[in-house]
Amino acid sequence: MIITEDRLGRASGMKFMTEKSSNCDSCALKGSCKDEKDAMDGKECDHKVDRMSRIKHKIIIASGKGGVGKSTVTVNLARALQIKGLKVGVLDADITGPDIPKLLGIEDARLIQGPDGIRPPQAEGIKAASMAFVLSSRDSPVVWRGPMKMAAIKQFIQDVDWGDLDFLLIDLPPGTSDEPLSVVQLIPELAGAIIVTTPQEVALLDSRKAVNMVRAMKLPVLGIVENMSGLVCPHCGQGISIFGAGGGKRMAEEMDVTFLGAIPMDPSVCALGDSGKTFVQSGADAAGSFNQIVERLLEIFR
Repeated sequence: MIITEDRLGRASGMKFMTEKSSNCDSCALKGSCKDEKDAMDGKECDHKVDRMSRIKHKIIIASGKGGVGKSTVTVNLARALQIKGLKVGVLDADITGPDIPKLLGIEDARLIQGPDGIRPPQAEGIKAASMAFVLSSRDSPVVWRGPMKMAAIKQFIQDVDWGDLDFLLIDLPPGTSDEPLSVVQLIPELAGAIIVTTPQEVALLDSRKAVNMVRAMKLPVLGIVENMSGLVCPHCGQGISIFGAGGGKRMAEEMDVTFLGAIPMDPSVCALGDSGKTFVQSGADAAGSFNQIVERLLEIFR
């Protein structure tokens, strides 16, 4: 079934906000909160902001181009941080192409309304919120205009009971349009952005735009990750630069941005992702390189 705006209420168990609905619908203080009248008039309730204040570091994961492995980097970063004993959540801000549940192995999970807000499903300790959790079918397309997508993102941010987290990773859709702007406007005190690219020039062209978008929004660029950076031949051990190599590092140097590291291509990464497992937990060649990236990122917050 196609999830259009007029079918949203019937297809979803989640009450997405519309212009005529209250922003306090899922707040534990609904009915007694002195700010509810203001919320009905479109003003923000302080209790919504409090959810974000319980999260230490909020990071957006962005790319100017699709297909560079941004969601894969997001879930593996989440798992790597969680393995280190940190409390982590992932917000899937790609409303029309939500892949985070598949990569975390929790496609059949659902968002549940609780007394303190919407309870996000967990993937072995990682909390997640995604549009995929409210679709009637895995094959249901979301055919929405911009304002509806913005309303969904707003509710994920304001109504989901994330609890106390060390990191919230926000997986953005490709591009530099509505969704990134909405996330930046709605989430206070973002720590910054990680830009994911591949070495090829067409990806770097769009990644530069993503860097400049983040700077235009006055956010720090925490670093650049070069994904699919060469392949080691399993037979002869020689490196093969399928999409080129080193482009991300060169771009980082030219744009005066930290280069966090490169992730080599590894056939097991695709198989693990399809089965809902993270490669950072495996013996994949990419795991070692990725762990170095995680360590460099954590140095920023120490």
